[in-house]
Amino acid sequence: MYAIPVHAEENAGRASSMILAGSIFRGFELAASLLALLLTLPVAAILTIIIRLDSPGSAIFCQRRLGLSRKIRGADLLRDPDFVIENPGAVSPHTLYWVPKTFTFLKFRTMYADAPERFPELYNYGYSTEEIATIPFKRDDDPRVTKAGRWLRNSTLDELPNFWCVLTGDMRLVGPRPEIPEMLPNYQPAQMVKFTVVPGITGLPQINGRGRLSFQETVAFDLQYIERKSIPFDLEILAKTVWKVLTRHGAF
Repeated sequence: MYAIPVHAEENAGRASSMILAGSIFRGFELAASLLALLLTLPVAAILTIIIRLDSPGSAIFCQRRLGLSRKIRGADLLRDPDFVIENPGAVSPHTLYWVPKTFTFLKFRTMYADAPERFPELYNYGYSTEEIATIPFKRDDDPRVTKAGRWLRNSTLDELPNFWCVLTGDMRLVGPRPEIPEMLPNYQPAQMVKFTVVPGITGLPQINGRGRLSFQETVAFDLQYIERKSIPFDLEILAKTVWKVLTRHGAF
């Protein structure tokens, strides 16, 4: 796993206040997520059959995603063989750094199970500075997506298993969408603050363009969300998300 260090002192106070405010919201999240999973059980069963009939493979897609960062001393970071530091000389042994941890992300499968073998060129995340400045967050002509997968994405039903991740505490209802570890080298140090909050099912990018946004636009909205994060703001995003899902805005 890659780690791009960020000094904890720059954002530690703000992150602590966010976690405290989020704990007040936690009871509502647990109740809402449990209710969503129970009410959609019949739908989930039907979707499982549709996905399995449409293409071979499991109906549930599991992937390692980046969750809430943990604070690690520079000395421990340098000694840990699991981390690859871009510039070891810039790491201070006595400074705390935010380092993203991973969790198992769940959703309904929308791509071919053997997509990495079919389209290996689409799994190269070593973008140049110029490419990362303009690359879209998603592409509507993605050849890896199955017929059933396109409908699932368009309806947002593929995200239903995300509610399980909310119950386990790996995700929240609102927050930056969880990133894949392979994209970490494309983040600038200042953008790493995105990983100092728990990722969410929906967020500011999802109500401002969603899949139509570029990678950098998405990150910019995520950082803006962190600056404004509060319980009233989360409720506002949830309300707007319902409308965006119903109108299928930016879903593909």
